[in-house]
Amino acid sequence: MGRAITDFDMIADGDRILCAVSGGKDSYAMHALLVDLARRAPVRFSVIAVNIDQGHPGYPGHLLADYMAAGGHEFRMISEDTYAIVTEKIPENKTYCSLCSRLRRGILYRVARELRCSKIALGHHRDDAVTTLLLNLIFAGQLKSMPPKLISDDGDNVVIRPLIYCAEDELAAFAEEERFPIIPCNLCGSQENLQRKAVSRLLAELDARHPGTRQNMLAALGNVRPSHLLDKGLWKRLGLEVAREEGSASGEPGAGSPAPDVLPVSHLLRNLA
Repeated sequence: MGRAITDFDMIADGDRILCAVSGGKDSYAMHALLVDLARRAPVRFSVIAVNIDQGHPGYPGHLLADYMAAGGHEFRMISEDTYAIVTEKIPENKTYCSLCSRLRRGILYRVARELRCSKIALGHHRDDAVTTLLLNLIFAGQLKSMPPKLISDDGDNVVIRPLIYCAEDELAAFAEEERFPIIPCNLCGSQENLQRKAVSRLLAELDARHPGTRQNMLAALGNVRPSHLLDKGLWKRLGLEVAREEGSASGEPGAGSPAPDVLPVSHLLRNLA
């Protein structure tokens, strides 16, 4: 997490960070790590945890509230009945996640302004990033993933993803060790046919057959060769006229390329600026 924060300048001196906590393992871990970092970082920043009770029947929000109170953490729970909106707008046999997440994001943007927070931290991790990459590639015809840091559409909020380099299984192990009181994400009912779940299963199978698959995909997101892609607009912006041959004579994928944990993105970002 520290490497991701440093690589993308996620936290600055004086930041007040809204840490979005859902009650799942990832956001619990992110909150715990950010609070720990705030105690010993060379810059001063504060963390306030925010949870949104979206009106799901039987939502056990007290688990999260009790945990925050016991640790003496600054915490707000916001009640917004988006569940009623989603169930009204989305047919029963369709998945709720897309609309639900958009509504939740809008609420977080508003609350961040009200609480005078300079950053919003979301708990997406490495596996979320590579799954999103494949989802966009297969179903949307776009080559993109989750940015580690972005400015929101309203222009008022900066969103950061401090866990973007972290593997989900390591976060799960950390959550189990810390005994976080997990709130399950099944309050809308089981939705096993989600495209995201299907792609996640595919990645799990690939990683089981070829260990390191997901880590290599993360490395690929930080080792972009724009001249070897087909985006003519990108070629124009970078002033490219022709691609140059690269790699070694072996022809093996990845030959001569950086090691998986090397993420040389700064040169591309500078050229795109």
